[in-house]
Amino acid sequence: MSAVSVEERLAKMDNEEKTCSVSNSGGSEGSLDRLLPSVSLGLSPRKRTTSQCKSEPPLLLTSKRTIYTAGRPPWYNEHGTQSKEAFVIGLCGGSASGKTTVARKIIEALDVPWVVLLSMDSFYKVLSPEEQLLAARNDYNFDHPDAFDFDLLTHTLRKLKQGKSVKIPVYDFTTHGRQKEWKTVYGASVIIFEGIMSFADKALLQLLDMKIFVETDSDIRLVRRLRRDITERGREIEGVIKQYNKFVKPAFEQYIEPTMRLADLVVPRGGGNMVAIDLIVQHVHSQLEERELSVRAALASAHQAQPLPQTLSVLESTPQVRGMHTIIRNKETSRDEFIFYSKRLMRLLIERALSFLPSQVHIVQTPQGEDYEGRSFHGKRITGVSILRAGETMEPALRAVCKDVRIGKILIQTNQDTGEPELHYLRLPKDISEDHVILMDCTVSTGAAAMMAVRVLLDHDVQEDKILLVSLLMAEMGVHSVAYAFPQVKIITTAVDKKVNDVFHIIPGIGNFGDRYFGTDAPPDWSDEDLDEPSY
Repeated sequence: MSAVSVEERLAKMDNEEKTCSVSNSGGSEGSLDRLLPSVSLGLSPRKRTTSQCKSEPPLLLTSKRTIYTAGRPPWYNEHGTQSKEAFVIGLCGGSASGKTTVARKIIEALDVPWVVLLSMDSFYKVLSPEEQLLAARNDYNFDHPDAFDFDLLTHTLRKLKQGKSVKIPVYDFTTHGRQKEWKTVYGASVIIFEGIMSFADKALLQLLDMKIFVETDSDIRLVRRLRRDITERGREIEGVIKQYNKFVKPAFEQYIEPTMRLADLVVPRGGGNMVAIDLIVQHVHSQLEERELSVRAALASAHQAQPLPQTLSVLESTPQVRGMHTIIRNKETSRDEFIFYSKRLMRLLIERALSFLPSQVHIVQTPQGEDYEGRSFHGKRITGVSILRAGETMEPALRAVCKDVRIGKILIQTNQDTGEPELHYLRLPKDISEDHVILMDCTVSTGAAAMMAVRVLLDHDVQEDKILLVSLLMAEMGVHSVAYAFPQVKIITTAVDKKVNDVFHIIPGIGNFGDRYFGTDAPPDWSDEDLDEPSY
């Protein structure tokens, strides 16, 4: 039986997409000191339902699931710190100039995974009751710079550029307020940020690596607005033209057109200008190539002959533990026995890991009416996160000893061309930043996959000292890699082997745990940290 494909594995998971629809609203009076333009005019509100923001890696779409078909390479160095920021493209232009069309053309031509399209419409301010009354009468100026929450926008874009997980507000244009549920966006290699005021804030401009102004003839923009407002919004032609002449055209001339001078590239004719789009794509590709990292090679050459870190805890090598290792390491062991004794080790390993969670004194009364001074967990929640596919086998042991534990999943695979780990899939519980997280993988050789998983958790604001990495078998190299990059992460394992060979197999090792457990065949060049061979 051949190795299970990415699509087959992910088909068993719940539908947790990295695409998202997001929104925001509003406007209020405020200081213009930080803004580049200085004049203010009023515009009538847009009548869309919600704002939008999408994360768009290459996908396979089924009726119920979204499956990622390309992985995100490392965005950090061997120290575990951010060294590869997302490339941010800012798109500015007048209303109906074709900004979104240009953005989508760039995404299609780039052909790189994990692209986020961020709309400025998500960051309108929430209107006060008085401002909502003005909006209802079409007397509120939604095209004034003060209508946007630049502080939140700048903070969000900065975090996203740094590789962090962010929450994007969803703005409802019918209520002029933000919806209760915000959308989570994470994992951008390229961010395309578009909006009429994309260049109107100095702090925001500093985050843009490339600034593009979409220039479209005013008559064409008017025709597009006429078509949209008459056919989609049921307005009269006279009202549309009046609104354009009174609000839209003056606002473009006073706020938007002057920022054209800030652009690195002006794209005439919008999405139809493929020459300009090709030039943009070539530049972005060259920038991404300059930022490429080789994390696994750096890990393999670092931390040699160092003592094992104090953050490591190895299960006591009792005759029972050593006997189980003897069975699961034996290449002649049947699959049934391999599964049975692996599960026994996993149970011992999870019990050991739970002993490192914080606890507090808890006094209870026994049936005899006497007080008993015991201990209880001192924290909000415990969440288990498995590194697929082998780490998933440890979930039953965690569920068996930890009632109502939440489970997340991360799929990381080795790129067979580059040898680098790549993030393919992510599903984490909400508000995981408040939890103690038990990160599960069955074998760790170089530590590349484990480091990526820890980095993902940190990007979602999980505290480093609340992460416990548990693994049945680790190589010394992997222990050093994780401990050096993340010195506050607790590492728990049942055994540590000394060597990793030139193809990253743990020596003496255990073989490909996932294939031995699931009864699949390993690819000829498998690594102990490899998951299923991708089939794109």
